[in-house]
Amino acid sequence: MLSERPWKFEAILRLVLSVFVCHFFGTVVVVAIHFVIRGAKENAGFFFGLVGGCAACSAAALVVLRKPWELDRFRRQFATLLASVYLALTLGAVAQHLAGKPVLSNPTWHTLAAALSFQGVAIVFVVRFVREHGMRLAEAFGLNERWPMALLFGALAAGIFLPVGWLLQTVSAELMSRAHLKMEIQPAVQALQHTTTWLDRVVMAVVAIGIAPVAEELLFRGILYPAIKQAGFPRVALWGTSLLFAGIHVNLAIFVPLLLLALVLAQLYERTGNLLAPITAHVLFNALNFVGFFYLETQSKLPA
Repeated sequence: MLSERPWKFEAILRLVLSVFVCHFFGTVVVVAIHFVIRGAKENAGFFFGLVGGCAACSAAALVVLRKPWELDRFRRQFATLLASVYLALTLGAVAQHLAGKPVLSNPTWHTLAAALSFQGVAIVFVVRFVREHGMRLAEAFGLNERWPMALLFGALAAGIFLPVGWLLQTVSAELMSRAHLKMEIQPAVQALQHTTTWLDRVVMAVVAIGIAPVAEELLFRGILYPAIKQAGFPRVALWGTSLLFAGIHVNLAIFVPLLLLALVLAQLYERTGNLLAPITAHVLFNALNFVGFFYLETQSKLPA
């Protein structure tokens, strides 16, 4: 069973805000790369001034978020944080509007930049978060608790859930089609469809199988779920984190399958007390989907 975790609400808030700031600035960096590749010279000085200002304000926000908030200095810290985040968002939004929608020649690297600015920095900040609580990763997430059993349960859960997830996605797509709703393709899937080299595929595999599952399990199941549960809201912890997990993927066709997956992952962590169980299930689920995508693509290209 999952034991209590000493997560402080203030530390969780700083962690979430830090990830948000880095992810937003990552989108600005992608836009700036697009601006350079496009060779745009009009308003270049103004554009890079905006990007530089956004970078400075983002850095200032991260400095405030790095250290615990002390009550006697909270007003000053909060005012600095609020001003820094507001200016970073404003300058970044103007820069994005000026540059236009980024259309990179290689969507693989676009996906990598997005992953590193969200899941990548999330892993880094979670490590710092755990150290701030005077713990190690193994202790914080029960990684040494009957780990062979945790790996086994994770693998079994992935194998059982995979066909259910595919079925739910098919049903969701059919219902959307009957309701005349446009079905958007996930950005990651779009990037996979445009991979042309083995290097692109390796990069995408690292993102989908290595980085994303670990970061998302650390955040959603490792930190948010036990913190909300220990605050006295076990149902909100289970359903709230699961809905949030499904929602951040911003795709209606896979919302229900991801919601059910998140519920399964939370129960795995609850029952085993070891985050390796949901991480293993998540990694294998993504890996099997990754392999299945390329298998179906290969089959579709074979002569009839």
